[in-house]
Amino acid sequence: MTTFGVRRRQLLLFMGILKLSVLVIFLLFYALLWQAGNLTDLPNLKIGFYNFCLWNEVSGSLHCFQSPELETLGVSRVGLGLARLGVYGALVLALFAPLPLLLAWCNRNKGEWQLAKGFLATATVLLASGVGLLLCCMWRWVQLSLLGPGFLALGLAQALLILLLMATATIPWAEKTHGRLESC
Repeated sequence: MTTFGVRRRQLLLFMGILKLSVLVIFLLFYALLWQAGNLTDLPNLKIGFYNFCLWNEVSGSLHCFQSPELETLGVSRVGLGLARLGVYGALVLALFAPLPLLLAWCNRNKGEWQLAKGFLATATVLLASGVGLLLCCMWRWVQLSLLGPGFLALGLAQALLILLLMATATIPWAEKTHGRLESC
C-alpha cells in the first residue's frame, strides 16, 4: 500500500477517534447534567447520584431522603461519595482527553498520545466503578427494568470509552519527516 493510502487510513481512524470522544462527552453530559445523574426517574421513584426519593403512601407524594436518613436506610455515605467522584471524575477526564489526542496527532508525539490514553483508561475505570458503587449502595431499590435513559447513556458511554481505548492503541506511530507536520 502506498504511503498516501496508509496516511489516509490513519487520518480516518484518528477522525473516528475524535468523533467517539465527542460522543462520549455528550453522553456523559446528558446523563450527569441533563438527567441530573438520575438512573431511575419515575413518578414514584427517583434514584441517582444526588437523589434518593421513594413514594410515601401516607402523604401520597415522593419523599426525598437526605444524608442522615439515608444512613438509617443502610445507604453508605462514603459509597455515595465515591460513586459521585467516579462518574463526575470520568466526565472531567473525558473532557480533557481530546486535546492531548489532537496535539499528539499534530506533533507526532507518542508521549502526548500516552497521556490521552491514560485519561481514557482512567475515565473508563472511574465510570465503571462509580456506576457500580451506586448500584451496590442502592441495590434494594433498583431493578433493571426501572433504569432509565440516564443509566442507558452511562452504559453506552462506558462501552464507547472501552472502544475508544482500543482504537487509540491501534494507531501506529510515524515520525515527523523533514521537520514538517504532515497531518495538521
